[in-house]
Amino acid sequence: MFIVFFIGTAGSGKSLLTASFGEFLKLQKQEVAMVNLDPGAVTLPYTPDVDVRDYVDVVELMEKHGLGPNGALVMAADLMAEDVSSFSKEVESLRPDVALVDTPGQMELFAFRASGPYIAAELTDEPKAVVYLFDAVFSSDPLNYVANLFLSAAVYSRFLLPQVHVLSKCDLLPLEEVERVVDWSTNFKALEIAIEERFEGTKRLLSRDMMKVMYRLGLRPFLIPVSAKTNEGLLNMSAALERALARGERLVP
Repeated sequence: MFIVFFIGTAGSGKSLLTASFGEFLKLQKQEVAMVNLDPGAVTLPYTPDVDVRDYVDVVELMEKHGLGPNGALVMAADLMAEDVSSFSKEVESLRPDVALVDTPGQMELFAFRASGPYIAAELTDEPKAVVYLFDAVFSSDPLNYVANLFLSAAVYSRFLLPQVHVLSKCDLLPLEEVERVVDWSTNFKALEIAIEERFEGTKRLLSRDMMKVMYRLGLRPFLIPVSAKTNEGLLNMSAALERALARGERLVP
């Protein structure tokens, strides 16, 4: 069994990509468990097999503790850690080949609180990986792209799990724009030129120096363009996950 966490900024398409990748794997005759770890989700594009909302009720927390929506979500994120053994048993009882974990819409609830890495570590002892989503529309601006680089590095430092990077919702950009952003992920000079052409003064210096720091650290994530609507790139994402997990087993037979 493999565990795959989908992490990205709000609106980057985590839930829809989780759903589409799950259907893709099922078509390849894989047993897939869909796990929802977003306590604030109202609707989901898939039917979860394991659902944090069965353990934590955000509305109940608001009423009981006099909290607003954000405070209740923070408390819910921390309470999730107390039930991780129950989540783990549920997932293991399903005996899936792959468990896909849809994390909270507000990335910081999972990635930047102590509960997130703890849940990731304790959710079964099986091999795990992270799919980090770069929102295509947001990342088409070079400054935003550099900011996303730092977020992806921060996520890696928090979880220390193999990490695959995808350019999500690539169907929303023209092909040449998609190719330009993907080129930034492999071509230092192309990104530097884009920054120089777009910005002046402090913005140029800051984004350029941030980019150089990332490259010096060897943090140059190759982006895989994917679309949850057209299924573009799902096979490439699956292959990248196989390599990241590095045990030789295949997600797709």
